[in-house]
Amino acid sequence: RRKDTVHITSGCAAVDAILQGGFETRALTEIFGEWRCGKTQLCHTLAVTTQMPVEIGGGNAKVAWIDTEGTFRGDRLIAIADRFGLDADAVLSNVMVAQVFSHEQMTHALVCIGAKMAEEPFKLLIIDSIMSLFRVDFVGRGELSERQQLLNQFLARLRKLADEFNVAVVMTNMVQSDPGGMAFAGMEPKKAIGGHVLAHASHIRLQVRKGRAEARVIKVLQGPSLKEEEAEFQITDGGVAGMDG
Repeated sequence: RRKDTVHITSGCAAVDAILQGGFETRALTEIFGEWRCGKTQLCHTLAVTTQMPVEIGGGNAKVAWIDTEGTFRGDRLIAIADRFGLDADAVLSNVMVAQVFSHEQMTHALVCIGAKMAEEPFKLLIIDSIMSLFRVDFVGRGELSERQQLLNQFLARLRKLADEFNVAVVMTNMVQSDPGGMAFAGMEPKKAIGGHVLAHASHIRLQVRKGRAEARVIKVLQGPSLKEEEAEFQITDGGVAGMDG
């Protein structure tokens, strides 16, 4: 089972290095961080690189994208495809996007995506973002228990999908203030939302933050065989790239 695991390149060699080759299939990867730190841009890049041949860090397959915040942009895929020398029309046609407005629609989209994966080769499922609609649909402490139970069921479906079809599941997530955390270099401590349910369900957890100037820093917080390491990348017209472009 480990032999047919595929590692999909992020578009940045430094990021791939700390992930031991890239974003792996049969794994749920959570990427969390503040607004405008590069989470969605990383997803757009992965949506293109997944379609490249396996020999050069791709998955040679299609991509499914569950969009909960209206952040998917086809024109970004065109620019990234141009960077990697891929046909833009073919890249766009190989990305299946479901825009959803409630957690029930998220679950329904997952069922439809699973049916598509049974028919055609897919290697990536993106959810941008995983907690957005759960926060909207369940408000206050009184509904927290129900929210977490339904979230747990949704994540169990994701794990089954990832395992059955050998796809990489990449979920973006938001952060909130952490009153119990320790401030570092004058920065307010932040933690990912979703609690222990999401943290334990994710095989790999990555934190993204803004670095100096245009740099972004991605840090491995959790991974079965990954070290706690950091790497820098930048956002370019052609997606995620190393600091040297």
